[in-house]
Amino acid sequence: MPNSNPVVGRLAPSPTGAQHLGNARTYLLAWLAARSRGGRVVMRIEDIDSPRVKPWATQQAIDDLRWLGLDWDEGPDIGGRQAPYIQTDRAEMYQDRLRELIDAGRAYPCACSRKDIEAAASAPHHGHEGPIYPGTCAAWQPGDALPPDNTFCWRFRAGDVELEFDDLVLGTQSLNPARQLGDFPLTRKTGEAAYQLAVVLDDGLMGINQVVRGDDLVPSTFRQIELFDAFSFDRPTFAHVPLVCGTDGRRLAKRHGDTRLSMFREQGVRPQQIVGWAAASSGLIDRQEEVWPRVLIDEFSFEKITRQPTIVDEGAFGS
Repeated sequence: MPNSNPVVGRLAPSPTGAQHLGNARTYLLAWLAARSRGGRVVMRIEDIDSPRVKPWATQQAIDDLRWLGLDWDEGPDIGGRQAPYIQTDRAEMYQDRLRELIDAGRAYPCACSRKDIEAAASAPHHGHEGPIYPGTCAAWQPGDALPPDNTFCWRFRAGDVELEFDDLVLGTQSLNPARQLGDFPLTRKTGEAAYQLAVVLDDGLMGINQVVRGDDLVPSTFRQIELFDAFSFDRPTFAHVPLVCGTDGRRLAKRHGDTRLSMFREQGVRPQQIVGWAAASSGLIDRQEEVWPRVLIDEFSFEKITRQPTIVDEGAFGS
């Protein structure tokens, strides 16, 4: 059932590189979804993917989003009630809350390598997900000894139940997490929190009750719903929007040319052009025209959003 509380949405860039057109469109839709309901917006930097994080990318993401005309009520540059808003500054909290799952028997240490999992897995996997974890280490219970070399991740025990949620764009989604996704990592083998754990704790503690993101993350939503329930957080409502793809039909990336927002800024492209392209390609307006995000607030509706990926090629908009 949709959450009846005032909407709190979020913008959550990952500073693993520059923000591009596909990111811009998703941020715009997330911002409009909250502002159209008179809601609040939280900005959070998801930088726990440390090997890939670029030192310059956090500030550039903030600059890019402000250039587009987006704003937020809490964030790393303005503070707020749930500061800090950079994930690497929240690491101690992740470790404290992880202990709850371990003590409850919902998490266990896993020393398997990726090659071990690929070799042992036999069940078909869901969509673009990797092989389903075969449960090699799942017999561990609280009080048992940890793996001897102390090199392991903590893995969440997925539920063997049919799980369902009503997506605001895609409609009802359902699957069995244990059978179709498998147990998943909560930490890396270095001990740091992994994506699913950090995102759920951040969303739960920051009061995020509406999540708008790309439809490639639908499998992650089932994992996160289980974690929301395990931590006794209210589940947010979810809206998964189609991706922006290159002419080869694959998710927009460097191989499709330079679509960085910073590049458009440097070339003198007006942000209203980017916003107009994003609004038209997602179905919010009938034709591509220059527009600021605030003008689109009254135009926003999840029912308008196209269900098909958008293909970007040269000439998506003029300079």
